[in-house]
This record gives sequence, structure tokens and C-alpha cells, in this order.
Amino acid sequence: MTYVQGFVVAVPAAAKDAYLTLAAKAAPLFKEFGATRHVEAWADDVPDGKVTDFKRAVKAKPDEVVVFSWIEFPSKAVADEAHGKIMSDPRLKELGEMPFDGQRMIVGGFTPLVEERGAGRMGYVDGYLVPVPAANKDAYRAVAAKAAALFREFGAVRVVEAWGDDVPDGKVTDYKGAVKATGDEKVVYSWVEWPSKPVRDAGWKKMMADERMRGHQMPFDGKRMIYGGFAPILDA
Repeated sequence: MTYVQGFVVAVPAAAKDAYLTLAAKAAPLFKEFGATRHVEAWADDVPDGKVTDFKRAVKAKPDEVVVFSWIEFPSKAVADEAHGKIMSDPRLKELGEMPFDGQRMIVGGFTPLVEERGAGRMGYVDGYLVPVPAANKDAYRAVAAKAAALFREFGAVRVVEAWGDDVPDGKVTDYKGAVKATGDEKVVYSWVEWPSKPVRDAGWKKMMADERMRGHQMPFDGKRMIYGGFAPILDA
């Protein structure tokens, strides 16, 4: 993987099956045009935040659930070409209407900074959006690499930190608004894959108790970081 298209979507809880059906139909198209992986994950443990959170990021209504989704490509060029092909492919219209408000969907392209991979399959995922000053890119990479190694030690099967590369402004929602990014900040799209939710919960307890997590100056405003736990509903 060398490029990621990340999405955050507000989906009516009653439309879960319809959303999964649409995603399952779309996945083969993305694969045909070069995607190497397509994941859709349904909100499971997504807390309300004091400043920012996933629900506010997509202006979710009380009856809506947040979906954290990403598509992996071998390069940005392949991702860009795939987008053009899919948008002009007549099969796109055959997928049917979207069971969510597309105007509130957040989308962007990201280049991986850190990737730690181990053995095992994903059964649960933690998703993050982080505003990072552009000047702190190297400092963030260093901190993220150390954290990724600990996540792996405590049971995670994969950790990815991806730097905002093509993050457009939206009319209703966008990544910058989601984390209240300032003019000098970039958005990081990040996730940690776990084999199960119990392993994730135990891993986080170990992380929080570990001395190696203490004493580090975070090169970003943690109050505006968005995080949550999600249950995968599609991994193609």
C-alpha cells in the first residue's frame, strides 16, 4: 500500500443493510480499477468529544451511525485514475441510490507515514483523525512510529498513519472542519487494526499503563483529535 482514500460517512441506522449491499457491489469495481483493499467499518464505540468527535465531523443526526471507511491503492496515480474510471463507468448508476446523505460524506487522499504490520486478521478497528502542524510532520512521524510499535506489542495486527495529500474543502463537511484545522495544519487519517474488540480493550489498558507512553510531548492539539472504535462490516 502506498496511497489511501479515506471516508467518513453518516448512515441511518435503519439503512445498515442497504449500505452494506451498496458497498459490496462497489468493491469489485474498485478492485477492477486497481484498489488492493476496501474496508467499511460501522461505529461501535464512538464517544462524544468536548471539542470535536466523529458524529460532529459528519453532522450526524440522532438516528445515524458513523462509518469509517478506506480504500487502499498501490499509488496516488492509480487512485486518481480509478476515480476517473469509476465516475464515468455506467455500472456506477446501476448500483442504485446511496442510502445516506452524500453531501455530508467526508473524503480525502492520504500518503502513509507509518505502517506496522503483523500476523492475523482484522476483527476490530480504531479510527483517528488528527490535526498536525505541517512543520511537525517529522516529529509526528517519530511519535507515531513509537506508538505503532507498542500497539503491535500489545496485540494490534496493523497500524497505519497517513498524511493528508489531497484533502478538498467541502460545502457542508470536510476533514479540515472535522478537526477544526488551522491554516498551517494538515489532517492525518489513521487506524489501528485489532483481531477482536476484547484484544483491543486489553491492549489499550496496557498502553495506558506503560511507562513508555509517558513524558512525550505531542506535536499536535490532542483536544481536537477524533477517535473511535468500529466493527468491520466489509473487508474486501
